[in-house]
Amino acid sequence: MATHDTRIEEPGFVPFFRSYTRTWVHAVATAGLTAFGTLTFVDHWFAVLAIASYVVPPIALYVRTLREHERNAVGRSADGHDRPTAAASRGERGWSSETSPRRGSDAPLHSTASATATGKEGDSAPASETSSVAESGVHDEHTRGEGRDTAGDRGDDYDDYDEGTDHSDEGPPPSWTPLETPVPDDASLVDVVVAGSDAVYAVGSGGLVAAEVGGEWTTPLETGPGAQGNDLRGIDATDDGGAVWIAGEGGAVGRIDTETGRHVDYTAPAGRTDTLLDIAVGGSVGDETVLLGNGSGEILRGRYVDGDLSWDDPTTPGSGSSLAALVLVDASLGYCCDTNDGVFETDDGGESFTRVGLEGADGTLEGVATASASASERGCLVTADDGVVHRYDGGTWTPERVTDAALTGIDCSAERAIVSAGDGTIHERTGTGPSGWSAFETDASGPLHAVSVGDDRAVAVADGTVLERS
Repeated sequence: MATHDTRIEEPGFVPFFRSYTRTWVHAVATAGLTAFGTLTFVDHWFAVLAIASYVVPPIALYVRTLREHERNAVGRSADGHDRPTAAASRGERGWSSETSPRRGSDAPLHSTASATATGKEGDSAPASETSSVAESGVHDEHTRGEGRDTAGDRGDDYDDYDEGTDHSDEGPPPSWTPLETPVPDDASLVDVVVAGSDAVYAVGSGGLVAAEVGGEWTTPLETGPGAQGNDLRGIDATDDGGAVWIAGEGGAVGRIDTETGRHVDYTAPAGRTDTLLDIAVGGSVGDETVLLGNGSGEILRGRYVDGDLSWDDPTTPGSGSSLAALVLVDASLGYCCDTNDGVFETDDGGESFTRVGLEGADGTLEGVATASASASERGCLVTADDGVVHRYDGGTWTPERVTDAALTGIDCSAERAIVSAGDGTIHERTGTGPSGWSAFETDASGPLHAVSVGDDRAVAVADGTVLERS
C-alpha cells in the first residue's frame, strides 16, 4: 500500500481540540465561561463575553498551530532535512540495529500501548515522563517528544538510521513480504499470532481462521468456532504453542490444538454473549489460563486443565472503559490497558489487577506487549493512536515517539519490538546498536491491524493480506 507522510499533513481541528481540552488553557476558558455566564442576570452582554472567552482561545491556538506547521513544512523543504522514507533509507543506507528499552543497564526489552480525551480516571499512578508541551499548553504534533526541534526535524532518538555508521557488513535490510494464503480478497484479518516455533494463525471477519502449519496454508475455520459467522477480534497461543485460542463477537470463543488441528467451541463463556475485544493466554498446553476482555471493561478469567474448562466471575480492573488489549507473560504475570488511560498489572493470572499507569498520554491506548521472561521481570510497552509507545519498566513510564500515524499493533521478544501502523508502515527496535526505531514500508493492500513476533519469525496482517518479515 502506498503510504503518505503524516508529518507534512495539515493538522486536523478534531485531534487538536481533543488535546486542547486537557490543557490549562481550556480549564481557564471553561472557568471564564462559567463566571461570565453567571453574570448574565446583571446584563445580557455578559453572555457575549462568556461565549468569547471559551471560543476564542482554541481558535487562536489552532491558527497558531497551522502557522507553525507551515513554517515547519517550508523549513524542511528549504533545508533538505526531511527524514528519508523507509524505502529510500533501505536502498541507500542499509538497516541499523537499535537499542531496546531497558530497565537499568541489563534488563530485557519491555513494551506497551493510549487514552481517550474524556472520562479519565483519577486514580493515582507512578510518575511518568511525558512528551514536551508547546508554550500554549497544547501538544503540538510537530514539537512533541524528546529530541525534536521547532523546525520539525527528528532528533537522534527518532532517526531511522545512523548517518555516521558503516552498515556494509550487516547484510541486506529486512523486508516485509506478502504471503500466498487462501484468504479471500474481501476478507478482513484483524489479529495474528505466531504459535510455537513457526506456525501462524490469523483471524478476522465472518469467523475466518487462516493457519500456516508445516509450511502449508489452510482455513481450519471459515465461520467461527460455533459456525455462527461472528467476526473474530483476538487470538493468542499458549506459551509452548500447543494450543491457540480465539475470541470475538457474540461471545465467540474457541480452542484449536495446533498439533492435531482439532477445534472445540466454547462460545458464550459463563453464559455471556457480549463482544469480546481481545484474548490473552498463558501457561503450557493442558494447563492454560485464558483472559477475555470486553467493551464494558470486564475481564473474564478461564482455566483449562486437561480438557476441563471453568470460568471465574468477571473482574473490572478500571472504571468500566472498554478494554483495548490484554497480554500474559506466563500463567501469572500479565497486563491490560483500556481506553481511559488505564494500564493494569496482574501477578496472579488475572484473578486481581493493580493500576500501574498511565497519566498524561495524548492518544487513546491501543495495544500492550511485554518481553518479560517471568514474573520476576516486570514491564510492558503500550501503544497509542497518536504514534507514541509508552514504556513501563516496573516503576516509571517513558514515552517514545515512533511515528505520527496511529499505532495499531505491537509485539516483542527479548531481542526485538515491532509495531504496526495505520499508514501501512512497520517500525522495529532491536537490542543492539544506536537507540531508536527503524521504519519500513510494506506492500499491504490496506492499513495494518496487528503484528506478532515469534522465536524464528514475525508476521503482520492487513485486511486480506499476511506479511512476513524476511
